[in-house]
Amino acid sequence: MPSDITMAAPSTGRAAFLVEWAASLIQIMGYTATAFGWTPWNLYLFLVGVLGWFAVGVLWNDRAIMLIHIAALGAMLVGMSQG
Repeated sequence: MPSDITMAAPSTGRAAFLVEWAASLIQIMGYTATAFGWTPWNLYLFLVGVLGWFAVGVLWNDRAIMLIHIAALGAMLVGMSQG
């Protein structure tokens, strides 16, 4: 395997690990808030989780993660402005 090929999620240290898990837990809290009808808290939690995962994509230099989370952020912001 050529040495210039990297994994999709290379090890980037403790900071990336902490952001990854914090963002995941916050998004799970957003799902829970949605299940219980706790609006607008669910949206705030999702916004923080999405931004956290975007940051993980930047730290890992993973464009697919960055793309999906910037698209999710845009959709959420448009939806929030309609309500």
